[in-house]
Amino acid sequence: MGMWSVVMGAGASGRAAAQWLRDQGGEVLLTDLGPEPADARELAARGIQGVWGGHPLSILDECDRVILSPGIPRSAPFVAEALARGIEVIGEVELGHRLLRERQDGSKVLAITGTNGKSTTTDLVAHLLQTSGIPTVACGNLGTPFLEAVQSAKPGTVFALELSSYQLESLDSFHAEGAAFLNLTPDHLARYGNLETYRRAKLRVFGGQGREDLRVVPLAHPELAEGAPGQGNTARFGWEPCEAWCDEAGQLHLHGEPLLHRSELKIPGNHNIENALAAALLARHAGASVEAIREGLRTYPGLAHRIAFCGEKDGVRCYNDSKGTNVDATLIAVRALPGPLVLLLGGTDKGASYAPLREALEGKLRRLVFLGDAIPQLERDLDDLPHETVWGFEDAVNGALELAEPGDQVLLSPACASFDQFKNFEERGRRFEALVAEWAKS
Repeated sequence: MGMWSVVMGAGASGRAAAQWLRDQGGEVLLTDLGPEPADARELAARGIQGVWGGHPLSILDECDRVILSPGIPRSAPFVAEALARGIEVIGEVELGHRLLRERQDGSKVLAITGTNGKSTTTDLVAHLLQTSGIPTVACGNLGTPFLEAVQSAKPGTVFALELSSYQLESLDSFHAEGAAFLNLTPDHLARYGNLETYRRAKLRVFGGQGREDLRVVPLAHPELAEGAPGQGNTARFGWEPCEAWCDEAGQLHLHGEPLLHRSELKIPGNHNIENALAAALLARHAGASVEAIREGLRTYPGLAHRIAFCGEKDGVRCYNDSKGTNVDATLIAVRALPGPLVLLLGGTDKGASYAPLREALEGKLRRLVFLGDAIPQLERDLDDLPHETVWGFEDAVNGALELAEPGDQVLLSPACASFDQFKNFEERGRRFEALVAEWAKS
């Protein structure tokens, strides 16, 4: 029997890697800390052996490489032991990249990282390129594993690839024709210990770039490219004259050409202006015309469940930000809308303080609605602000719609996970949109 490839983590990217390695005729062992999954027998029938409930070091004896899922840090004992034994440790994105580059079929990779706005920018890049008639697929941290996207894509495809810092840690030969580092705020510090270690993980997005490749960073934060690997050409986006900027009158510019006024965008808020400028730079680099970029920015509806406009009646507008599952994300949503706001908060508490919302809500709060299991924590941090408390999701939403006055925005941006009442944030967002639709018709 040959040597194993050990795939750590049986989530979407782990399974995609295991299946592909098996299809190449390799011996594959899939291991996960969780209990044996319901489809373990089906996996075994496809030639994928499983070790569940832990990662015993003994499986490294017959192993020639470890494929790491993004949720598992490289400092985990099993990974540290593999590295100490000189065993190659890479991620599913690296596997996908190797497969893509072997083809030499004219495909390109545009990689996007940052603490916030990655998903919107990745999705928007794909929309701009599709508007230009260029075959494009959005993948990576956004949903479809990169390896899976590469397998099913036709020659000459542009991959808009969202990368988390975890995914970036396990890259080796990876290089992107265009790469953007959007922003950096304290997140995942439990994993990284400090902001500088986190920044250095993110910088890997520029690795392997040559002089003909593009490196995109915010004008206001040149330190995001400081000490960056690779030799990419730097293009900046921001609020002062540079390669892509928005002037005081609200006009967006790309390489000296006017694009459109910010009021023509469907996605609200200053952070989305920055996302749009970064996306325009990447799309232009990958061959989208200025005309198509202009048209694509006008028509882009926004990411599902991310400050998505979903209905209006009697001057009350409703926004679904179910993807706002932490306080930072909710702060972005609150800042993006002018107010007055009726804001729905709550779900499964994540342990962070809700107090930072105070400042952002100042001068634009009509009322808060606390819901779900996080009610005690919300009352602890925000009890003195005008609020209603309703545990059940549907009653809370209907109550919020009744409270709103003409000119208000009703915003679902819970700052919490959804698991107290829903399977995931998507299901929660769809329920909100359905309730809004019923209200708008009545």
